[in-house]
Amino acid sequence: IAPDGKTLAETNANLDEIVELAKQLQSETNIKPLWGTAQLFMHPRYMHGAATSPEVKVYAYAAAQVKKALEVTHYLGGENYVFWGGREGYQTLLNTDMKRELEHLANFLQAAVNHKKKIGFNGTLLIEPKPQEPTKHQYDWDVATTFSFLQKFGLTGEFKINVECNHATLSGHSCHHELETARINDILGNIDANTGDPQVGWDTDEFLTDISEATLIMSSVVKNDGLAPGGFNFDAKLRRESTDVEDLFIAHISGMDTMARGLRNVAKLIEDGSLDELVRKRYQSFDTEIGAMIERLGRETLKR
Repeated sequence: IAPDGKTLAETNANLDEIVELAKQLQSETNIKPLWGTAQLFMHPRYMHGAATSPEVKVYAYAAAQVKKALEVTHYLGGENYVFWGGREGYQTLLNTDMKRELEHLANFLQAAVNHKKKIGFNGTLLIEPKPQEPTKHQYDWDVATTFSFLQKFGLTGEFKINVECNHATLSGHSCHHELETARINDILGNIDANTGDPQVGWDTDEFLTDISEATLIMSSVVKNDGLAPGGFNFDAKLRRESTDVEDLFIAHISGMDTMARGLRNVAKLIEDGSLDELVRKRYQSFDTEIGAMIERLGRETLKR
């Protein structure tokens, strides 16, 4: 929201000026951020990543940016903070020490956790998986990969997932799959309600208008008992061919109405009960004496 300066101090001064304007506008509108984030991918310094950069000066600069962005998010009353590792990955493994980079990324995220607690920010820290683009391979490829990373480095209690539907399809999954993977692992925190074009192989960030997909998305949200303090946001934009400012207004209405229709459909499915009954019957052999015993012994074994 503010331009880079020639130094970190100048960049922060630019940000402070805009943040004060944002604070003033908030007092007039009662609107506050769902989440904040730091821009750690566009500047040329981040060509090889931020937290996973092979250059320590870049790592330190990125850490300073996150420190400031966390403080600003806290100051503006933001409810969450998102890490989108746009360049946290590699173009080729021939010049990459993957083990070292993943350890650096974990240390970076732990430092953010420590600073969050130090400043008294009670918001949720979120990670937004994406498989590639702009890098060839990003370390937070999908929800399952990200959850495995969090488990390995002891960060599962500190982070949840911001699922972007368009990123789900880029990783070869449906949005519903990614939401369910996050939900059953207790790490679903926020949703970027957008979609892509099946004929275009990159992140087109279109407004979601498919009611059937919205219904599946909202079914995961209901099963998750909601998203708070997370929520929905539209990481979406109009096509370049759109030239009428009214289009932006209509597009947002379309996106919101689609999600609302999806929620109404889920309410009908719950009231009807037939889908839940279909699933129950599919696994009813495990409700028998021997099936229940297998599940119980399995749980006891896994606990050991």
